[in-house]
Amino acid sequence: MTERLTTESSRSAQGPLTEQSPQEQELLARVRTGQTDAFAKIVQRYQDRIFNTCWRISGNLEDARDLTQETFLKAFERLDTFKAQSAFYTWLFRIAVNLAISFKRSGARRRTVSLDNLTEGTQARNLSQRTGAVASEASSTASSLETQRLVVAALQSLDDEFRAVVVLRDIEGLGYHEIGEILEIPYGTVKSRLHRARQAIRVAIEPARRQADQG
Repeated sequence: MTERLTTESSRSAQGPLTEQSPQEQELLARVRTGQTDAFAKIVQRYQDRIFNTCWRISGNLEDARDLTQETFLKAFERLDTFKAQSAFYTWLFRIAVNLAISFKRSGARRRTVSLDNLTEGTQARNLSQRTGAVASEASSTASSLETQRLVVAALQSLDDEFRAVVVLRDIEGLGYHEIGEILEIPYGTVKSRLHRARQAIRVAIEPARRQADQG
């Protein structure tokens, strides 16, 4: 499983998620007839985003690899239940998010979260700016990197339902309606959870950020 998203946004690297294209519809039809090579092409299209989402929610790279593989395995096994009433990626992300949240809640593994790659990349900067943790680009590099590290740690401290919204919106860049479909919650709930999550992150890092600014 690729790890090239450790420093760049998965969404900017591959372009926006869209509704099923004719090509994707054809691939899904071929999979249903038993052509597994078609499913391999679907995996190739979405594996980076799924891996990235599983990583941010679970908090660990090794767990994210396992969860990503499990996501595609379940998607393959359950493809006959996908009725195309929503976009395929919505259905796929729903499987990934549910697996990652269930896994984290189970406490099956409690490894140390690896932050080094994230805190030096585009994802951390975007997350810090979107949550209001970084006020401007004028911040010193050292201060900005430390703030990003604090933001990532604060993200992992959020309750699962709030962390999932932040990951899907502020890291993956999905729209409110897309997130609502993935998490199966109303549009207003998405906005409310996102607001509360961002506020919690700002509150969590404020003392350390003030100390860093004064130092």
